[in-house]
Amino acid sequence: MPKSPSILASFRFAWQGVKHAFRTQRNFRVHAAVTALVVLAGLMFRLSWTEWAVIALTVAVVFQAELVNTALEAVVDHVSPDFHALAKVAKDCAAAAVLVVALGAVAVGVAIFLPRLLGG
Repeated sequence: MPKSPSILASFRFAWQGVKHAFRTQRNFRVHAAVTALVVLAGLMFRLSWTEWAVIALTVAVVFQAELVNTALEAVVDHVSPDFHALAKVAKDCAAAAVLVVALGAVAVGVAIFLPRLLGG
């Protein structure tokens, strides 16, 4: 049985995936920019530890969904380089998963920041 990579090597492989997604996926970069704005707003509004935890988990789920979508697209493109209806379904569903998570993230942002923006 082949030897498993070390923990450090595993982190390096994972970081390569993050770098690939950042370089090649426009939406990943958009999520990164929005995350930076959310962090700045959180600092400005002095969020509680609980609010920071909710924001961190929400951001992690959005990036996770985007990374899984990117991985699925790569596998589908490799296996089915020509158009195939089922390949389209797989890609569309993966993109929809990202959309659902992103909309949930917007809801979290509204719940945390809107009361502060309205002075409450």
